[in-house]
Amino acid sequence: MYRLIYKSRSKTPADWGLVNSIIGSSQEGNSELDVSGVLLATKSYFLQVLEGSFEKVNELYYTIVKDPRHDRVQLISFTCAEERIFRSWTMHGIGVFNFNRELAERLRQTYGEEGGDVRLPTEEWQALALIADIRRSES
Repeated sequence: MYRLIYKSRSKTPADWGLVNSIIGSSQEGNSELDVSGVLLATKSYFLQVLEGSFEKVNELYYTIVKDPRHDRVQLISFTCAEERIFRSWTMHGIGVFNFNRELAERLRQTYGEEGGDVRLPTEEWQALALIADIRRSES
């Protein structure tokens, strides 16, 4: 089992339409590949986590890098993982631009600000901590 995390810049301001388009095209393909994960989007950036076999995650990442909807793709980590964090999600979308003010401010204080939005981290532990903080706030 492997986990890959990357960050990229959206070429157009991200909104739910764009996030849903990415999620919709990802879910079916990821199910066939036995890949799970999550996509976070601010108005300007994406942070995505993919989990699955080395070959399938690597193949999928190679395809994602070529997607014309984003650029400046930064590989944050590609590591062996004991188990999936996102086992029930073929792909789940989180629009950071859609948070209430209190949560958005708390996340900005913890992770910083980038382009007026919550900064999406470029270190593995911070990226996973951000996702965990968001998941806790959703429950």
